[in-house]
Amino acid sequence: MKVNKEIYVQQIFSSIAKRYDFLNSLLSLNLDRSWREFAVQLSGASTDSSVLDVCAGTGELAAAYAEAIGQHASVLSTDFCFSMLAVGQEKFKNRNTSFFIPIEADTLSLPFQDDTFEIVSVGFGIRNVSHLQKGISEMIRVTIPGGRVVVLEFTQPAVPVIKHAYYLYFKKVLPLIGNLISKNRHDAYGYLPSSVMEFPDCYQLKMIMEECGLVNVSYYLRTFGIVAVHVGSKR
Repeated sequence: MKVNKEIYVQQIFSSIAKRYDFLNSLLSLNLDRSWREFAVQLSGASTDSSVLDVCAGTGELAAAYAEAIGQHASVLSTDFCFSMLAVGQEKFKNRNTSFFIPIEADTLSLPFQDDTFEIVSVGFGIRNVSHLQKGISEMIRVTIPGGRVVVLEFTQPAVPVIKHAYYLYFKKVLPLIGNLISKNRHDAYGYLPSSVMEFPDCYQLKMIMEECGLVNVSYYLRTFGIVAVHVGSKR
């Protein structure tokens, strides 16, 4: 990629921020909510959990955590794209917004002390950081000993027939519909499939998380293997 990845990603997500939630639901056939709920379930979040959601976007994963934790939930959400956080803040303004506390921050340099959160989670965002290992290491740094790091991300299915259909939809149909509806000039929905294809597969991501220091790392596949949730614990 010719331009700096961080700048490119910020441009992309700023340009689609207002249509982001609508297109996520449309292009995932409304399965995205169930994927986030599954990730929250695997995190083991409870009524007294402290949660940090990085690469939080418009706050949908934070909302899923809040629903699981209850009315007193307080979930910190960071993203380096202010436009995405602003859309989330506007979206939740007529609700009890104590769960959505947006902080503009880069996942590669989180503004928190070591050992702060019981759960540090990311949904469909870790592949967008410019240095994967450093991003995961930062997530681990701010997690308390015994706490959990949760990564929800697209992956590549292994079954040949499903893989072929997935590639056809992901590479041809999704970019066409996404760019058309969002009226995007940065080919944001062309970037999405390419970023997934370049991202480590489930086993590779598991090894990277372990190399960064997590233990008991497991991954769980959803929807014919197109989405995976990785969960690991900090020593």
